[in-house]
Amino acid sequence: MAETEKEYLVGTVRPTNRPEAGQELDLDTLIPANIKFLYSTMNFTRGTEEEFSTSMPGYEAKAAEFARMGANLVRPSGAPPFMLLGYHKEQELISSWEKKYHVPMFTSGQNHVHALRTLGMKKFVGASYFPEKMNNIFARYFTDAGFQVLAMEGIDSPFADVPKVAPEKILEFMKGIAAKHKNADGIYMLGSAWKSVEIIERLENDTGLTVVHAGPARAWETQLRLGLRHPIKGYGRLLAEMPG
Repeated sequence: MAETEKEYLVGTVRPTNRPEAGQELDLDTLIPANIKFLYSTMNFTRGTEEEFSTSMPGYEAKAAEFARMGANLVRPSGAPPFMLLGYHKEQELISSWEKKYHVPMFTSGQNHVHALRTLGMKKFVGASYFPEKMNNIFARYFTDAGFQVLAMEGIDSPFADVPKVAPEKILEFMKGIAAKHKNADGIYMLGSAWKSVEIIERLENDTGLTVVHAGPARAWETQLRLGLRHPIKGYGRLLAEMPG
């Protein structure tokens, strides 16, 4: 059976249940293959360390349900809850779930590390829509994964209002961070809530740096895990070139 005819089932545990108008463009829908996507949500509302730190039993229960439904791949999404565990503990936890439920899985953090390594990034500037304390945790996660984090800055916006931040404001914010670190070999953007997919290619062109962004990275690795290879142009180098 050709890959375009084969059916796949992908289960995703989303961190939030934002209104449709507040959702970022879902690049999964652009993959030209017969994939059925199933979703559940953790329904985070505050975006705080306290809220994230108690979420692992809920994530596991939802991942287990997708496994029972016969999913070919499970994506426990939302970088902060797993990054709070630390790089090595996250690896151990996901490995234990895969063995327990007999289905491959990857978290957002694991996905981002994979993308950064595949693109050859060793020292990068990063940004999110979380406060300084959380950004320091993110930076430590990537440092433990073997990267040099030159900056991990947060754009000023309440968690619930992140989708309302104008893409142009995000673009200038990212360019400003990159300008302060001339020795960076890449840019990293954590999170899928801000509407920033449309500015990735412009950011790469304006800075000359490759961007790893949550949305394209997730669509890229989902394809690789399913044995697919369909480049999607317009959302940055990673998804346009589909490096293996």
